[in-house]
Amino acid sequence: MTTIEEALEGTTPLAQKLRAGGPYRSTAELIAQMRAALPALTEAERVETLNAHPRIGEDPRRLSARSLREQGDDVLPELERLNAEYERRFGFRFVVFVNRRPKSEILEVLRRRLARSRAEEMEEGLQAIVDIAEDRLRS
Repeated sequence: MTTIEEALEGTTPLAQKLRAGGPYRSTAELIAQMRAALPALTEAERVETLNAHPRIGEDPRRLSARSLREQGDDVLPELERLNAEYERRFGFRFVVFVNRRPKSEILEVLRRRLARSRAEEMEEGLQAIVDIAEDRLRS
């Protein structure tokens, strides 16, 4: 069984809030509470929660076993460059639910998302964190 911390990449502010609100009767209840807790996070807590996730295309030696399975071990230099650009622009990590898509497809998503606002990206990233956690909790 996957723990809250495993699903959320560590003891993030979101994980702490969920742990304090538990126990949960079902995975569905936990996921609903995750979504409900997002608006209550401060700006700093949101950034910390986003930054807990590994970079897409991270050096495979620095990924958790679960992230490595989800992302694969291929390295794309362009992905590394765009991740750095994204972090400079928005001040937090690019988070996307890979959902077994190839990195070439994720690269296109990253390019499109670089054109968006910081607020849009923060919201999108946090929703992706919950989507990733849901997939991890249900598998």
